[in-house]
Amino acid sequence: MSAKCSTISLCASLLLLFTITHPLKAAEAKIDMPNVVIIVTDDQGYCDLGCHGNKLIRTPHLDKLHSESIRLADFHVSPFCAPTRASLMTGRFANLTGVRATIRGRNHLDATETTMAEYFKESGYTTGLFGKWHLGRNYPFRPMDRGFDEWIGHGDGGVGTVSDYWGNDKMNDHYMRNGKWEKFNGFSSDVFFDESMKFMAKNKEKPFFVYLATNAPHWPWNVKKEWRDAYKDSLKEFEKGRKRSLADFYATVTRLDDNVGRMRQFLKDEKLADNTLLIFLTDNGTAGSWGVYYAGMRGIKGTAYDGGHRVPCFLHWPKKGWNKGTDIKQLTAHIDLLPTLSELCDLKTPAKAQHQLSGKSLLSLFPGESPAPSWADRTLFVHCQNKERYEKWKSSAVITSEWRLVHQNELYHIKSDPAQKTNVAKQHPEVVAKLQQQYEQFWKDIKGGEVPPQRAVVGSGKIDCTWLACDAWRYREGAPMVWNQPDINNGTLSFGSSLITIVKKDSYAFELRRWPKELDCAITAIPKVDPNADVFLGGKPVFFQEAKAFPVTRAVLKIRGKEYKKTIKATDTHISFDLELTEGDADVEAYFLDKNGKEYPAYHVYVYE
Repeated sequence: MSAKCSTISLCASLLLLFTITHPLKAAEAKIDMPNVVIIVTDDQGYCDLGCHGNKLIRTPHLDKLHSESIRLADFHVSPFCAPTRASLMTGRFANLTGVRATIRGRNHLDATETTMAEYFKESGYTTGLFGKWHLGRNYPFRPMDRGFDEWIGHGDGGVGTVSDYWGNDKMNDHYMRNGKWEKFNGFSSDVFFDESMKFMAKNKEKPFFVYLATNAPHWPWNVKKEWRDAYKDSLKEFEKGRKRSLADFYATVTRLDDNVGRMRQFLKDEKLADNTLLIFLTDNGTAGSWGVYYAGMRGIKGTAYDGGHRVPCFLHWPKKGWNKGTDIKQLTAHIDLLPTLSELCDLKTPAKAQHQLSGKSLLSLFPGESPAPSWADRTLFVHCQNKERYEKWKSSAVITSEWRLVHQNELYHIKSDPAQKTNVAKQHPEVVAKLQQQYEQFWKDIKGGEVPPQRAVVGSGKIDCTWLACDAWRYREGAPMVWNQPDINNGTLSFGSSLITIVKKDSYAFELRRWPKELDCAITAIPKVDPNADVFLGGKPVFFQEAKAFPVTRAVLKIRGKEYKKTIKATDTHISFDLELTEGDADVEAYFLDKNGKEYPAYHVYVYE
């Protein structure tokens, strides 16, 4: 053996011995993996930041983060909340994931999808979600079923919706902790930041992934008087004629900004800042700055113009050198973050992953990385139809770095016309034809958005109680949607069926209620409203509404073609049916009848295994 080979062999042996006798070094190597924190705010647009030219709003901490980050300057999401979250979590166009809307159960992430949290967990990270999920509330759609070790957040939707804890208003609310309701004190954003920082402190000896998705500044803008008063004078002229207060919206954003500052200081104090990749983005265009400031763009939340889906995205990581203001001007999107993080953090692909990602890694665009030989132009697609079924071309946008094709026939040269004022379709028919052709192929790829509705799984042993609430019904033809708690207070007459799959032959209890079980209110009664509720808007609790009583006498449950009935007594808070059921799909319909046979909705059905 040569001297050179002997030396190599000796070094290898010493390295092996060192690894065996110094196990702490292996743990230290894991610490070098970057922590990843993604902050997503709700309904805050590109225009709702001081650093983007808004002279009225106060966001000093986000402005500072902007000055110390890589900025994706042409970054796009979906025009609505749940589709954005689905694309962020999966790296795929939302249309492919079963999430086509925020409502009617069309926000449930297909069970075959693999989430970002699952990639991180597979790669040795501890994972936590704090705040809004909005991708399903029953098994197998909950965060705890999709890769998150820790989950603290509210119901499947917004604050005060049917699936939220009754009476939540962002102040001193109940949130889910790993599937169980728990009371928390404080403003919602404060709570979610507090809990995420506790999680990071507890897990700082190993890499962590935190998804911090606030439910602010989405309405209700429930703020303390002193937060609102800070804006009262400066926004006085803009408040005239507005249905909702701009001061309340901006105060909510500023409170979010305060929390971003708190978190950055926490990361420094815990000596985590240097090796933590902090990403900030929002989920769609503004829902509050309309009529005031648009940052030179057209449109707001829910529109196909850039103001509906072009949002901020900042990436800050001091150890990597990503702490200097740098603009990346290429066209990027939410679908790109998972492939980028996968390459950056060397994430392992979970064995269950079966779908091709829609996005692409952006790493070659960033400073200090090997630049791509060329960054080919790409085409992105947006649908702004928050409904159960898509209509081809309606409220759509086809996006390239140079062009925007909106509503099939409106063409805008975005480089020279960022406000999308001048339709130049007649001057560039070849561009229109090319983009239309690309949309046609996209429509085929997503099969017209016709992903079958998702079904909650009953009998798995993974969940004690499956909550079938009216917000996720497959509604009867022409029936109005019941989405918010005031809809239930009003006694909105709507009907539909809940979709489940039973995976084990067994006995199941179906509990029919008008009111959610936390109220413990009789079916024929109305709940009391606390006149001293935590926070008031206009002198009343946020979701205050006079409730209507149901004069009902019988309960009806329909499942698999069979009908079951029971009599309702005045004191009954619920009616329960115990049924022996076999495996397979089932549609569940439940309602009440008065003495004349008129139907009233059973808004909540709880299924116990």
